[in-house]
Amino acid sequence: MRLVPAERVRRQILNVLHAWGMAEDMAATTAEAMVETDLMGIDSHGLSMLMMYETFRNAGQLDLAARPKVLLDAAATALVDGGANLGHPNADFAMRLAVEKAKAAGIGAVGVRNSHHFGAAGHYARIATDAGVIGMITSSARTVLMVPTRGTLPLLGANPIAFAAPALRNRPFVLDISSTTVAANKVKVYDLNGKPIPEGWVVDEAGNPITDSARAMEIIFKEPGGGVTPLGGAEVTGGHKGYGLGVMVQVLSGTLTGAAFGPIRNPQRKPGDPDDVGHFFLAIDPRAFRPEGGFEDDMDAMIDVLRTTPPADPAKPVLVGGDPEAHERERRLQDGIPVPPTLERHVRDICARSGAEYALSDD
Repeated sequence: MRLVPAERVRRQILNVLHAWGMAEDMAATTAEAMVETDLMGIDSHGLSMLMMYETFRNAGQLDLAARPKVLLDAAATALVDGGANLGHPNADFAMRLAVEKAKAAGIGAVGVRNSHHFGAAGHYARIATDAGVIGMITSSARTVLMVPTRGTLPLLGANPIAFAAPALRNRPFVLDISSTTVAANKVKVYDLNGKPIPEGWVVDEAGNPITDSARAMEIIFKEPGGGVTPLGGAEVTGGHKGYGLGVMVQVLSGTLTGAAFGPIRNPQRKPGDPDDVGHFFLAIDPRAFRPEGGFEDDMDAMIDVLRTTPPADPAKPVLVGGDPEAHERERRLQDGIPVPPTLERHVRDICARSGAEYALSDD
């Protein structure tokens, strides 16, 4: 396993995006989101996504020159067309617009349609907390992979939810989850590393659990039946809650914005049609509710109580949302981002096909 400095990974992503014709500013925004995701240990949504993005581009589904365009604009709301570009520049633009509206009106809600995969939702929630406001993000997905509770066919994507709230002394609270038991791209990471997946992540059409990661990838991406379980797994362990959250995300990200719903759109798609992924961004200024202040102080007090809870295992202290990613980021900034040999080969191949300079190593 090669450990690659973050700046090398950033340069590699930029080299590929530039070779594909993406403008400097949008490529920088995209690379920033991807590198930060890798630094935080979310390997499924960083450098490894170049493989999928190349597939989108080759199929004519991406317009890497498109810029986000505001279609509807009101005091506290807006609707943005992403122009079928990658989701990172669209999401960055929309979150910052929602923050701007929240600063002016107390709350800002921005929907995006005609977009693509945007990486890890938590990255954009942190944009809100950096500005001192609460942020919430949801996104629909290109690939239908979640099998609804009591169902056999996948009908929803991983449909992530991110929520972040600022504090003063402490890092912000950041929740970043999929409404599925696991993101499909995490299964990809296990497959790249040749590791079996935990039982309960993926089931076949008959509902049987699958642990072979290569077989799981076939079920998720190539077969009509089976897929990833909802958050909570089986109905008896709360899987219906994850299923319900997935539908909620689809309503906010897709139905509200006019973006696609995969089971309806996919059979009608023609070659080269964009994916029409939808996102939803909400920003709330705490001072709209507590003009005297105190929100961040209360956040600090709550986080302090949570962290000082006696742990069941003294070696594993109680954490709050955002802690694992922050700890991993510190470690990877020091040691480097792990790049397995299989991924390194894929990146070399992408560079060869695009004419981009290979930058992950000197050899």
